[in-house]
Amino acid sequence: MKLAQEVRAGNVIMVDGNPMIVQKAEYSKSGRNAAVVKMKLKSLLSNAGTERVFRADDRLDDVVLEHKDCTYSYFGDPFYVFMDEDFNQYEVDKENMGDVLNYLVDGMEDVCQVTFYDGKAISVELPISIVREVEYTEPAVRGDTSGKVTKPARLKGTGFTLSVPEFVKTGDKIEIDTRTNEFKKRV
Repeated sequence: MKLAQEVRAGNVIMVDGNPMIVQKAEYSKSGRNAAVVKMKLKSLLSNAGTERVFRADDRLDDVVLEHKDCTYSYFGDPFYVFMDEDFNQYEVDKENMGDVLNYLVDGMEDVCQVTFYDGKAISVELPISIVREVEYTEPAVRGDTSGKVTKPARLKGTGFTLSVPEFVKTGDKIEIDTRTNEFKKRV
């Protein structure tokens, strides 16, 4: 059990029998009223978002989740299947994948972290940086040096489009920050 004022972003708490991840927690104390904590929450099971206000001294149940390193195996509609090092397979709903789908390709060797709640796989996290090949981008325009110039590039295998610097060409391998979907460097 934690006090509401001790809860930080990233913690998982139980609210009305539903495990919720805290996306934002803001503590405030006014002169006359009791101290409160405003929280922006997202359900781990249904991905529904909500906002709640708790008194600072409210006790909340802290939920401990299990994490396993897995590799992507295949897509079996409507589930994505991941496999751990012991060859156990875990199915994750397509709805719970989020931005991970932008980088998920067949035969990828990147190790993902699968999160479990009550023995059920509920979400997937990619490594912070990932390398992908550029399938298509337009050629650079000569003479345009007016600062940080970017252009759209489509990734091979997923079709996801992100902004890259002018010097990146079709066929280049680039490193991408998966948290922000931004170009880091050419590999």
